[in-house]
Amino acid sequence: MTGRNQTVVSDFILLGLPIRPEQQNLFYVLFLAMYLTTVLGNLLIIVLIRLDSHLHTPMYMLLSNLSFSDLCFSSVTMPKLLQNMQSQVPSIPYAGCLTQMYFFLFFADLESFLLVAMAYDRFVAICFPLHYTTIMSPKLCLSLVVFSWVLTTFHAMLHTLLMARLCFCENNVIPHFFCDMSALLKLSCSDTQINELVILIIGGLILVIPFLLIIMSYARIISSILRVPSARGIRKAFSTCGSHLTVVLLFYGTIFVLYLVPSSNNSTVKETVMAMMYTVVTPMLNPFIYSLRNKDMKGALLRVFSKRKIPFYL
Repeated sequence: MTGRNQTVVSDFILLGLPIRPEQQNLFYVLFLAMYLTTVLGNLLIIVLIRLDSHLHTPMYMLLSNLSFSDLCFSSVTMPKLLQNMQSQVPSIPYAGCLTQMYFFLFFADLESFLLVAMAYDRFVAICFPLHYTTIMSPKLCLSLVVFSWVLTTFHAMLHTLLMARLCFCENNVIPHFFCDMSALLKLSCSDTQINELVILIIGGLILVIPFLLIIMSYARIISSILRVPSARGIRKAFSTCGSHLTVVLLFYGTIFVLYLVPSSNNSTVKETVMAMMYTVVTPMLNPFIYSLRNKDMKGALLRVFSKRKIPFYL
């Protein structure tokens, strides 16, 4: 039953970022440059892994999926943010809002599961190097990727269907730059206890369990390294795991600070800034983190470009 004061909400107003009007154009150019860097950087990694046969390994298959996830994750929010920054009425239709929420949850969860799969790959490579090709077979690698896609599909769909059953009153202003699930729940006129319970139980498991699995993997890796204290082995292990661990800390660090640190009076500003960190900054930095610290990626880049120069000489 809906109350007499309720109206059917056909669209929502996104307040966007806390930017002064005179700084709007400057930040528009900055965010556009960041988004283009994210798209081009992640596309470059995907193309290199696809073209260079030396990179057709489980580790780089997982990395190409992570790059695709980063590209899509950023594309869920950034184009709409850029459009709204140039619009007088930064609105989004009701159906578009639920769609954006679905894909935001989907690619956020997918990134989380792919980071777990990559941590397991590094664990096997360092702790069981002689059995790596047997354990991390193409079949297992494909199974990990498919499992990640299927599980994230169901999780994102569950939250979206639960959100679709709620009613929304006259207040349709979202104090965010995208359709954040927690912001939508605050606007709802309906009883949101079921939604909040599902977020607490399932959402917590989706975040906490992958993070704990990653920590366990790196604890085993460190333990294995310390058992054989070779300077060369330690350098090789940290060069292999350093990139992935940096991405893990960036991704989970911002999420845990956002949802676990107690909110202050400026919680809306904090939520917006922290959301920018893991939706825009982290996907943009991932290609640089993996490329600049990875000799295989640099070698692949040189090989691909050297092959492309041959037809021009002919």
